Amino acid sequence: MNRRMLTCCGAVMAAGVLSVQANEDFLGRWALTIPGGGAGWLGVTKEKGYYDASILWGGGSVVPVDSVYFPDKDTMVVTRVREVKRKDGEGKEVRRQQFTDTVVARANGDDLSLTIMSPSQNGKGMSSKGFVGKRIPDLPAKPDLAALKYGAAKVLFKSEADLDKWELINSKNDNGWSVKNSVLMNRAAQEEGKPRKHYGNLRTKEEFEDFKLTMDVRVKKNGNSGIYLRGIYEIQVADTSERGLDSHFMGGIYSRVAPSVKAEKPIEEWQTYEITLVNRHVTVVLNGQTIHDNVPLQGCTGGALWSDELRPGPIYLQGDHTDVDYRDIVLTPIVK
Repeated sequence: MNRRMLTCCGAVMAAGVLSVQANEDFLGRWALTIPGGGAGWLGVTKEKGYYDASILWGGGSVVPVDSVYFPDKDTMVVTRVREVKRKDGEGKEVRRQQFTDTVVARANGDDLSLTIMSPSQNGKGMSSKGFVGKRIPDLPAKPDLAALKYGAAKVLFKSEADLDKWELINSKNDNGWSVKNSVLMNRAAQEEGKPRKHYGNLRTKEEFEDFKLTMDVRVKKNGNSGIYLRGIYEIQVADTSERGLDSHFMGGIYSRVAPSVKAEKPIEEWQTYEITLVNRHVTVVLNGQTIHDNVPLQGCTGGALWSDELRPGPIYLQGDHTDVDYRDIVLTPIVK
């Protein structure tokens, strides 16, 4: 090989090295405000020389991305594949297709500017939308729960008179919430052959920081609801007593952390939650058993009202899925 060829090869190799040098500023956890104003989350890691990422896009679960790479030191590209069901004229599924969304991100200190490019589901053209992200500060040390100081307890729900403390998150949704015999009930019936009704989630008008929350919940057959702490962290409520341990089952920090032990009761039995949220750590006691012990919260969960973990927020109860009952909801603020 002559000197010119060696020089050319060396230049190519150097360029190749430069092309894979990632900007470490992208590593960490990011709170996203996705197009339309919804809450999202992005976590970027590097282990054994490899880069990886997980993403939360509005509702649903935190999921691994399909790829993450750095075309240059100032740009990160993330791709995620979504599946689209194709149906015939009678509504019967005939096949599934996959579409790849591409997210391009650029970091500026603790801020991300991002663009998502998505092909249209009919295959004609694509959309491009910008959005933003903010670096999530490092988690503080686990709090000493024995040293916590509490303020005066607030009754959020005890009887029908307390309904004025609550409101639908979206006033345009159908309201399935009512009170009977001091029980806060959600009834989300659908009528066969008619358009699906979209029932509303219920939130407190007041917003809170850190607290201890106690309540009773009664799950129905195939029930699915959730308790959102500060409007961003969902503790799952579901009919899963005959299933194993999973972050999507009763007591899970939705799609993030599974309960450590099985503590739920069968459907139609009242169950008691005691939930302590402080310094972005949560302890959950279900029916007298600790199922989460001072667990660090890595970010918002699907359905969050926003992704900012440092701002106060409401308690909200998920009503858009199925029937569920709640009673005796009491919040005791933690005094900093």
